[in-house]
Amino acid sequence: MPKVNCSKTYKVPRRAFGAERLDAELKLAGEYGLKNKHEIWRVAFTLSNLRRAARQLLTLDSKDPRRLFEGNALLRRLIRTGILDEDKAKLDYVLGLKIEDLLERRLQTQVFKLGLAKSIHHARVLIRQRHIRVGKQIVDIPSFIVRLDSQKHIDFALTSPYGGGRAGRVKRKRAAAAGGDAEEDDE
Repeated sequence: MPKVNCSKTYKVPRRAFGAERLDAELKLAGEYGLKNKHEIWRVAFTLSNLRRAARQLLTLDSKDPRRLFEGNALLRRLIRTGILDEDKAKLDYVLGLKIEDLLERRLQTQVFKLGLAKSIHHARVLIRQRHIRVGKQIVDIPSFIVRLDSQKHIDFALTSPYGGGRAGRVKRKRAAAAGGDAEEDDE
């Protein structure tokens, strides 16, 4: 039987009704088109893990082999995903990351920024309905983190009506109805 991953993916806030936090979360959810607060908490949890790793590495000596190896791996991963700029390749900058930096790299945000969708909410719908591909692979997860080298390959899927594929069900039905009416008029 395969081993199941049971690790936590998000952490709920300590105070459930802190007005300031609620307002900040609502603003983030609206700006990035998130479905619920769990998506914000999941990104915050990921960010806290990154910052914790950076904090632990910063406590070590600067010549420590563990700090050099793990620190470079962490920085390389953040730069590859576009969360951190190449000119800010230091562990100190990892501590300065914000939730918005991670939310900017989501597929949903990138589809909207590239102009493939009319709004951030439209971008989510397009992704869930399998109209978007990254490279040759159709991706239907709005929270997919887009790497820098994959960013230029975001486009409509080849099977999508938007990408030159077969027309949608309603359009085909209307075309058939219009074609059927034309035949009746000829008789």
